[in-house]
Amino acid sequence: MTNPVTSQTKPSAGRIQAVDLLRGAVMVLMAIDHVRVYSGMPAGSAEPALFFTRWVTHFCVPAFVFLAGTSAFLYGNKLDDKHKLARFLLTRGLLLVILELTFIRFCWTFNLNYGQFMLAGVIWMLGWCMVLMALFVRLRPVTIGIAGLVIMFGQQLFHFVPLLLPQGWWPHFGWFWEFIYPSDGNWLPGINILYVIVPWIGVMMAGYGFGTILLKQNEEGRKICLRLGIAAIVIFIVAAVLVNCFGPAYKGDKSFFLRILDQKKYPASQLYLLMTLGPLIVLVPFANRVKGRIADVFITFGRVPFFYYLMHIPLIHLLALGVNYIREQNVHQDWYGTAPYTEIVPEHRWGLPLLYLVFIIAEVILYLACRRFANYKAAHTENAQRARRKKLLAC
Repeated sequence: MTNPVTSQTKPSAGRIQAVDLLRGAVMVLMAIDHVRVYSGMPAGSAEPALFFTRWVTHFCVPAFVFLAGTSAFLYGNKLDDKHKLARFLLTRGLLLVILELTFIRFCWTFNLNYGQFMLAGVIWMLGWCMVLMALFVRLRPVTIGIAGLVIMFGQQLFHFVPLLLPQGWWPHFGWFWEFIYPSDGNWLPGINILYVIVPWIGVMMAGYGFGTILLKQNEEGRKICLRLGIAAIVIFIVAAVLVNCFGPAYKGDKSFFLRILDQKKYPASQLYLLMTLGPLIVLVPFANRVKGRIADVFITFGRVPFFYYLMHIPLIHLLALGVNYIREQNVHQDWYGTAPYTEIVPEHRWGLPLLYLVFIIAEVILYLACRRFANYKAAHTENAQRARRKKLLAC
């Protein structure tokens, strides 16, 4: 947005640059992690280069879910109809769930062994969070945002819900609760739950409430973003240091600094969310003003996020098969039968230089495809708006 928007007005027809740019940036980081999956490089390592290759991708899911909530608020403010917004979130959420279980699952593995391996991944979680958001959008945005924070920081309470059930109910209810929050049960053989609903529904609700800040005047919104983001970063640093100094004795080989950054992602801990969302919120006012070719690339990705996601997994998978064939004259498709869970012996792993080379190639291809699709989408939207205007004038 180029013009200031007061807190009393609705957003303009244009998009808020910060949302598209930051969403596009974290999607690029996401591709690094997914190339790492197909390269066979492990997710956790005390080697700094490999550690930070994984660590920078921790910002992806928190930012994506948080900004999905913000986008839902902005779209609802544009519609000015809570019923339409709820219907949109419900239908879009169910579509995401179906795609996760069918097309996306196939793209990860290139096989149809759905009975042996299923994945409840990020798109699954995002879809169900949107379905749940459809129930809440009739509440005030501030109320939704506060409720989201309560869920995020009180998430461990969900672990004790099974204790509240009448005796004998848990064997019939446990399989369902595993999708909500881990309960240490093994109820679903063949189904791998990578992302549970809690605390991510709280992150989306907090992002929805954050949308009200984006409608404030530039200077006022900038100050709020900086205060919130810096406060989250400071709380994270202080809490993480205290936990590492006075918590259980550490038996690994990571340095103290790496242990500070090595926060629990499954499920996402409070420190993990503070570490990732704090910098994101700080960057919002700067992302609204940044210009240049790199910014344009991120904005292009951020304007067609779902198209990017659907494209990037099969593309990276195909590139991985090609790299394997060039290196070993064998595509080794058997390595990826349960992707993104892959176990490749060290002598067949790629190494970081090749990992980043494949990542760059993938991003170039994705940019060309996303730019073409974004232009088509914009032209299609403009034509639809012209048709509506002509219809109104005719009336």
